[in-house]
Amino acid sequence: MTSREMRDPRSVSHPLQFALKRLMDVAISALLLVLLSPVLLLIVVAIKLTSPGPVFYRPRWVVLNERVIDGYKFRTMVANAMEMETALRARNEMRGPAFKITNDPRVTPVGRFLRKYSLDELPQLWCVLIGDLSLVGPRAPQLHEFERMTPFQKRKLTVTQGITCLWQIGGRHRINDYDQWVQKDLDYIQSWSFWLDIKILFLTIPVVIRGSGV
Repeated sequence: MTSREMRDPRSVSHPLQFALKRLMDVAISALLLVLLSPVLLLIVVAIKLTSPGPVFYRPRWVVLNERVIDGYKFRTMVANAMEMETALRARNEMRGPAFKITNDPRVTPVGRFLRKYSLDELPQLWCVLIGDLSLVGPRAPQLHEFERMTPFQKRKLTVTQGITCLWQIGGRHRINDYDQWVQKDLDYIQSWSFWLDIKILFLTIPVVIRGSGV
């Protein structure tokens, strides 16, 4: 089933607002991909020169209606990061299916800078442009995380997944319980409007500039 067939329920309940949301997604993602192309090229060169392995990290994300897609992010970890995760499991600071540790030893020096300013997220703009993601929406879990999610946690997959969200601007580094993260996503879903998306986008800008979202 294609992304066009996976209809976000907001497109039915709020057709005009959702149409504006999709128009904004296409316009902003296309514009940023063009304007930031020199930055994207510099990041590609920096990754290639400082760390062996591919430039892009290709996660398998689960999105709206539990559909699996191939994602795109700049690689910020060593090439064998997934193999190292098992040995680091005891240090996991996140309760639930996600994995997070402070000062993750798998992150490269360039990767640490990219993560601090969310530059590793830029390739996701392509996913927004083609309709797999939105600029604003609950973050997509990786497939291996989804397989460990509870029915409550899977409720975040009832709308189009996004790059930024309430969790992103609300101090994601301070949230260590996956259920709290999901609750923020559900609060967003419950109170959604096009204007809420606009507000979240504007609040994301200072978080990115300050590098305070890590």
